[in-house]
Amino acid sequence: MFANTEEIKNGGKAMKNILFVASEGVPFIKTGGLADVVGSLPKCIDKNYYDVRVILPKYTCMKQEWKDKLVFRDNFYLEFNWRNVYVGILEAEYDGIKYYFIDNEGYFGGFRPYGDDALWEIEKFSFFSKAALSALPVIGFRPDLIHCHDWQTGLIPVYLKERFQGGDFYRGIKTVMTIHNLKFQGKWNIKDVKNITGLSDYYFTPDKLEFKKDANLLKGGIVYADAITTVSDTYAEEIKTDFYGEGLNGLLTARKNDLRGIVNGIDYDSFNPETDPYIAFPYNKANFRKEKVKNKRALQEELGLEIDDKVFTIGIVSRLTDQKGFDLIAYMMDELCQDAVQIIVLGTGEEQYENMFRHFEWKYGRRVSSSIYYSEERSHKIYASCDAFLMPSLFEPCGLSQLMALRYGTVPIVRETGGLKDTVQPYNEFEGTGTGFSFTNYNAHEMLAAVRYAERIFYDKKREWNKIVDRAMAADFSWEVSAKKYQEMYDWLIGY
Repeated sequence: MFANTEEIKNGGKAMKNILFVASEGVPFIKTGGLADVVGSLPKCIDKNYYDVRVILPKYTCMKQEWKDKLVFRDNFYLEFNWRNVYVGILEAEYDGIKYYFIDNEGYFGGFRPYGDDALWEIEKFSFFSKAALSALPVIGFRPDLIHCHDWQTGLIPVYLKERFQGGDFYRGIKTVMTIHNLKFQGKWNIKDVKNITGLSDYYFTPDKLEFKKDANLLKGGIVYADAITTVSDTYAEEIKTDFYGEGLNGLLTARKNDLRGIVNGIDYDSFNPETDPYIAFPYNKANFRKEKVKNKRALQEELGLEIDDKVFTIGIVSRLTDQKGFDLIAYMMDELCQDAVQIIVLGTGEEQYENMFRHFEWKYGRRVSSSIYYSEERSHKIYASCDAFLMPSLFEPCGLSQLMALRYGTVPIVRETGGLKDTVQPYNEFEGTGTGFSFTNYNAHEMLAAVRYAERIFYDKKREWNKIVDRAMAADFSWEVSAKKYQEMYDWLIGY
């Protein structure tokens, strides 16, 4: 009846159509881990049974090389916020996945994907949600399931139930809401949000979008989605508590039977010490004992640090914010620098932490290096060169850096929270197990004790340390593992 994707039979099963809708996705636009997920997961889902496509905004700040690959598909006008608004649809294929882009320069212009004006962001992504749903008959793709990511797409399950269910095309489409970080929810006063979205009073009650007298887009998504996921098992449990629940713990507890944690993966082709174009000396699990240290030497030289094969080097690649535990590092940095260590930092964030690392580089000269910017190349070099990787996060829904560190045999030192707890197995010297070091409480002295324990094993029990590296490099956090869990959930929702 509709110009739908071809029904392909595989073992008697009809092809299942899955649509990802998100505000960013690698390689087209990236600000954080969300983009990695949206760019990596679709291509790992079994193409014999699922036709997975992605809808993103067409930001004017996308790199020209990606904009050049986009092909105009169609356009239409959408009734939104009391006026008729232009919606362009562009298309590109990348890594075997079809991407669609919603074009409207009024909403997606500017030098970066997100701005600081909260109301404008809500209007922009309300438009995006409505436009993405309206575009589906135009592109001739009817999904069995729409996979929504974070608050920016929270309205899709709401709109789907509110105004799109009436038509045959949309009837019965299932939705999944994935929470990448519960801290960000898309909140504003009800009057303005009602005006922008066109939703009636019915939707702004405490059991729907209303939250502490405001409207909350993520809450709408959680209430109306058929299933909810978050990006690690532990985080799925944590967000049902007061401390991590950001005010939505009651709702998430009420929906606990529809909530599951699936840990993110990383792209094992892009993060591979054997083939990585960014590192000077490729290595693998068999030869890292000889080859990995050559990368350490090269990076020490590049950064003007003291060249020493044997010194314990600690890498940090992160946004420099409170969430990532930098107040603990700030408290302990002087003391840590008294040890036989080198600390290599890469990242940007809150001014106080940027200046802190600049200060310690000035103070300790050839033992601390701080690169207060972001560079993909430099990040790969840090993963490949350092002995350990420090992530003392206050909370961490999943975390990707520790997965990259494991892949490169750089031993993670983490706090036991969220995805860090699920992916880093703490070292046990009596059983000879573990892939890293961890501490439990959010406490600077506990963090320092974990770092010093790692130092002691590195210096005094080198053979044991190499076994930890062995196990770290053998751990499998590729997307293939996570993709199977998502497929199980899709099948559960759509029906086999």
